[in-house]
Amino acid sequence: MKVVKHIEITEELVENYAKLIGDFNPIHLDEEYAKTTIFKSRIAHGMLVSSFISSIIASDFPGPGSIYSYQDLKFIKPCYVGDKLKYIIEQTEVVNNKFELSTKVYNHSNELILDGSARVLKK
Repeated sequence: MKVVKHIEITEELVENYAKLIGDFNPIHLDEEYAKTTIFKSRIAHGMLVSSFISSIIASDFPGPGSIYSYQDLKFIKPCYVGDKLKYIIEQTEVVNNKFELSTKVYNHSNELILDGSARVLKK
């Protein structure tokens, strides 16, 4: 089984996430500051980008009632504010209601920006 979902990382999402968790790093919120960094523009919080994996697991696969028990993440490239992302969640193994998943996120240029694996329990 494989699920593909597209999500745009908007300015509103980044600002709301910053307020929610209290991470006001100017690399996420201040374009003038971000221009002085290696990224040259604002980037989204890595955990904001990865948080959509949870919503896909809960909504799409394996779906409601899933218990997200493990996640390994490798942040490969930055996600810029305004990027349109493609999430690919793919089942790699199932043993006794434990789903092993590959979790990958690509930017609008089809570059891998986040790579990982997850374990999900489903009754």
